[in-house]
Amino acid sequence: MTVFLRLPRVKTSKRAQTVSVLEIITMAAEALWSNKLRTGLTMLGVIIGIASVIAITSIGQGVQKATEQQIQALGTDVLQIFPGSAKTGGISQGMGSSSTLTWEDAKAIQQQAPAAKVVSAYLQRPGQVVYGTVNHSTNIVGIDLNYLEARNTHLTQGRFFTSEEMDNAKSVAVLGSTVGDELFGSGKNAVGEQIRIQRNIYEVIGVFEKKGSEGSMDRDDQVFIPLTNMSSRIVGNNALNGFAVNGIYVKVGNQEQSATAQFQVVNLLRLRHNLSPSQSDDFSIKNRTDIVNTFTTVVSLFTVMVVAIASISLLVGGIGIANIMLVSVVERTREIGIRKAVGATNSAILNQFLTESIVIATAGGGIGIGIGIAIAFGSAMTLHFPFVVSLWSVVCGVGLSFIVGLLAGVIPARNAAQLDPIAALRSD
Repeated sequence: MTVFLRLPRVKTSKRAQTVSVLEIITMAAEALWSNKLRTGLTMLGVIIGIASVIAITSIGQGVQKATEQQIQALGTDVLQIFPGSAKTGGISQGMGSSSTLTWEDAKAIQQQAPAAKVVSAYLQRPGQVVYGTVNHSTNIVGIDLNYLEARNTHLTQGRFFTSEEMDNAKSVAVLGSTVGDELFGSGKNAVGEQIRIQRNIYEVIGVFEKKGSEGSMDRDDQVFIPLTNMSSRIVGNNALNGFAVNGIYVKVGNQEQSATAQFQVVNLLRLRHNLSPSQSDDFSIKNRTDIVNTFTTVVSLFTVMVVAIASISLLVGGIGIANIMLVSVVERTREIGIRKAVGATNSAILNQFLTESIVIATAGGGIGIGIGIAIAFGSAMTLHFPFVVSLWSVVCGVGLSFIVGLLAGVIPARNAAQLDPIAALRSD
């Protein structure tokens, strides 16, 4: 009589499973360390790919943030109105070439557009400024009394124009910081000095704080005089009704009111300029909020495009890992046969080679992340823009490394696991 005994099933503890995984990782690391040069060269493609992705993403975000800060400093709650373009022989001469905006338009916007908080008109021309034997080529700008508030500008020396000086077209001037340094020397007090602009003598009454560049224009390399003086002495009245200006700044209560203010300004100016519904606007409006949004979109698309190109090196790195792992399987055929002969399962062999592939890619990814962050930091310090490294880019770098290693190791690991132990032992 045959007796069958039911033996209790031994469950593998979580501790044993953990140790087993650690043993696999340790064995993989030892195998890779025994061929340090080959392992390093295999990692190179992944290192370059991840470093490129991290560095480019960080630099793109830093440049975007720096530009947004500059635009914010200039005011995203400010609309800028330009005259229309004149045409010569049917060819447009460009925005602002026609005298379709007047100071009276600015005053009307201030009074009749509820969303317009502060309105300021300006008139500018290039010119020469002379102090003693120093001659400086700059931009002469005529402004009204609302300029300071409309442009969020402050003075470091002296004072601004008074209502009397504006009404009587007095020959007084406020200098941009660059002009002050060029004429009188850095840090010198220019208030009370006299300068000459187109043979007219002007008294310097103040110096503006540094404001930086706005596009291609250096806001600090300008001389500001009363708008009335600019029109009468430098330019001359050149509009049929009042005098023409080169542009109008409209500051709204907050950024959300920009669209409302723009709608009100467009309708008011069309009415003042007697434009019929079939006629197009003889002016244009630049909304800084739209500029910020457009720039952000462009930078984001450019960053995605460059990151996609950089990711090609990850593909190359994955192919390199797959090639090396295939070579490793051939070189270690006898080792695989011995392990199978002493009881190693196909699953254990598969995990061994797959882990080696993942360790190579993940280690390369970690090194690449460090190099990418270092490149981004160096670029930020050299080019003076904010250093930004987002968590998602680091997480993506680690994730991409793991995926590349996993995919690159599947075929070599499968080939190793399917080797016949007897044939493997017979190999040289």
